[in-house]
Amino acid sequence: MKKMTIENIAAILSAQLFRKEGYQEQEIEKIITDSRSFFDIQHSVFIALKGPRNNGHNYIESLIAKGVSAFIVSEPLVITEKATFILVPDTTKALQQLAAFVRRQFKYPVIGITGSNGKTIVKEWLFSILSGQFKIVRNPKSYNSQVGVPLSVLLMEERYNLAIFEAGISQPGEMQNLANIIQPETGIFTNIGDAHQEGFVSTEQKISEKLLLFSSCKKLVYCEDQENAALLIDEFCVGKNIEKVNWSFKNRNARLFFSYKPRNEFTEITAQTGNQVFRFEIPFSDFSSLENACHCFAAATALNADLAVTANEFKHLFPVEMRLEIKRGINNCLLVNDYYNSDLNSLAIALSVLQQQAAKAQLSKLVILSDIKQTGLPESELYRQVNHLLQEWETGEIIGIGEEISMHRDAFAMKGSFYPSTEAFLNQVNRTRFQSAAILIKGARQFKFEKISNYLQLKAHLTRLEIDLNALTHNLNVYRSLLKPETKIMVMVKAFSYGSGDVEIASTLQYQHVDYLAVAVSDEGVQLRNAGISTPIIVMNPEQQSFQNIIEYGLEPNIYSAPLLESFIKTAGQFGVKDFPVHLKIDTGMNRLGFKTEPEIKMIIERIQQTNQLKVKSVFSHLAGSDEAAFDDFTQSQFSKFDKITNLVAEMLDYKFDRHILNSAGIERFPEKQYEMVRLGIGLYGVSCSGLPLRNIGRLMSTVSQVKNVKPDETVGYSRKGKVEAETRIAVVPLGYADGLDRKLSNRKGSVFINGKRAPIIGNICMDMMMADVTGLDVKPGDAVEIFGDNISISEIAEQVGTIPYEILTGISQRVKRIYLQE
Repeated sequence: MKKMTIENIAAILSAQLFRKEGYQEQEIEKIITDSRSFFDIQHSVFIALKGPRNNGHNYIESLIAKGVSAFIVSEPLVITEKATFILVPDTTKALQQLAAFVRRQFKYPVIGITGSNGKTIVKEWLFSILSGQFKIVRNPKSYNSQVGVPLSVLLMEERYNLAIFEAGISQPGEMQNLANIIQPETGIFTNIGDAHQEGFVSTEQKISEKLLLFSSCKKLVYCEDQENAALLIDEFCVGKNIEKVNWSFKNRNARLFFSYKPRNEFTEITAQTGNQVFRFEIPFSDFSSLENACHCFAAATALNADLAVTANEFKHLFPVEMRLEIKRGINNCLLVNDYYNSDLNSLAIALSVLQQQAAKAQLSKLVILSDIKQTGLPESELYRQVNHLLQEWETGEIIGIGEEISMHRDAFAMKGSFYPSTEAFLNQVNRTRFQSAAILIKGARQFKFEKISNYLQLKAHLTRLEIDLNALTHNLNVYRSLLKPETKIMVMVKAFSYGSGDVEIASTLQYQHVDYLAVAVSDEGVQLRNAGISTPIIVMNPEQQSFQNIIEYGLEPNIYSAPLLESFIKTAGQFGVKDFPVHLKIDTGMNRLGFKTEPEIKMIIERIQQTNQLKVKSVFSHLAGSDEAAFDDFTQSQFSKFDKITNLVAEMLDYKFDRHILNSAGIERFPEKQYEMVRLGIGLYGVSCSGLPLRNIGRLMSTVSQVKNVKPDETVGYSRKGKVEAETRIAVVPLGYADGLDRKLSNRKGSVFINGKRAPIIGNICMDMMMADVTGLDVKPGDAVEIFGDNISISEIAEQVGTIPYEILTGISQRVKRIYLQE
């Protein structure tokens, strides 16, 4: 970002400055909004943003303890003499105001992109095809929100001569803020769809809101074939002196006319503008990619770029992966894969993820990095900055791959080894050298670092469960939106986090500041503690032989019977603990664990009061049928029993405790009963009983091993159950009931999703493989197979086999590798 002092920032914001005695003025090089990030404290200022569920002001004291000395705040009570503070009315607006100031300092062209879909892809593809002609700054990843856009604009520097920024909104009133920051000269409207429609009364309102980004534009790129959008764009441009760069697949009189011919996995595109004709190809055959490519060519036209040079770059386009993959590696290593692009901004983001993952598992940090292209910096300065980043994030070792980075090996202060190519690295390195390390694999696409990932990952089994950590966070926030700000959340991470992976899920939840985690048995809690999880953990099914671990690892037991209470009091006495937190389970009708009557609970409270060793942290119960309206009368009777017993407990105790009875379905259907805390389980993983806008967090995927033809007189699988009546083509997939695929899905009761089509399962599912009928489909070995995910839901599979989604998730074998995706 453009360097400035804390005094400059205060003046820009017209804000009051509270200077710490002895504070030495220095250049601010970085704006920080996340207290969990790892950053250079000497040249940073922390902006305490406030959201509906979180408040950055709560972390100022801990940041001061770490050495941070400059803050922008909106709450006067946090201001102390221990640091320097800038006081503003609204910290989010202050961030936006600061970014708008920085934007005004630069005169080079700025492209603004918005629309329902394709914003990030168009931005990344423009960067790819134009980097030979321009030095470009752009949003990292998909930083397109009210906070992401200003953070992106703050990256503008003199060394660039083109900026490309995308902007996303979810409700009216947001785009004007982003327009004031980006102030684009050229605009791109990608398309209009259903994304975020819930925030708008109509599609027309959403289009009109998005068009506000282009109020200051001189040129506007759009596809006129989307008639509803095109009409509003025409009206928007009237009187604004905006040159319309409209393109079409239908209208030859448009500014640009495109035609195309699919050729296997490529598409040949012909672009006609005036008397000029350009032909180029893209390595994609889907319509979305075609549309995005046409936007890019039209934008290049609007920029007066060399179109012949630009057209030649389209064949090198690649799929845009906006998520990091986190995989288990060999020899107790953890792999963080980000091998689709390589630049300084995305490297800094990836290093922050590496820091988090290494800290969780107490691993050393190693970075495998390729040559970095298209930065606009001299190579010596580029790799000096890379070294600075690696040092800032306390990276222990670098492996450089590529001729350029190898030539600048002396720029790196840490331990390092260098190879001219990916092939040279794979041929020369011994896998045993990688031990107990978090490894960031980061490289430009042409280096094919996926080969390195495959070489270092733990399991070779082609079947995998992909877990989208961003979707998990989205679902958490959906449920948070149903709760009062003060209501606590306990998240169930028992049973390997419903099959999704305990440590990784728990780490994400801790990062999101949930209040409690719940495990079934103490062993699960011990594993989380050993992995660095410090969030309070309740053990739902404690056993007497686990009491020592519960106390030593700071876990909190659920007390559900008098004998269990006596045993735990005895163990607590042996350890000499005081006020050890416990939770009391009330049975209000589930007829499972818990105290059922008022005399029982009165006796238990009296016993706890006789000793100073225990303290009741919460009293809770389980609902038996909260997801079904047919049981609402029974659910209400459970609430009544719970209220009666918790009132009794409150009368007997001289301190406060939390109450919780709502599970995921209860949160959705009975929010008035949220008390002090709720328990979130299956809802976090994307299953809603009321149609909440949840995202699927898991995809069970495999790969086609073999494709073969079966004649009418042959059968498929064990017991000859897979009978065929005509020439049939089958795909063999390496996934069976040992992986968690229920045999009830055999013989066409279930199906899988291959290349955009459903394929029924044929024959009996085997232990390690299954067969799918792919007759009439274009399927070959190596093609991806979805068992459940975006196209086949977990709920659908559960219904087919007569069970519940919980059982499907928890039944996924641990031999199936988990891959964690994070944006």
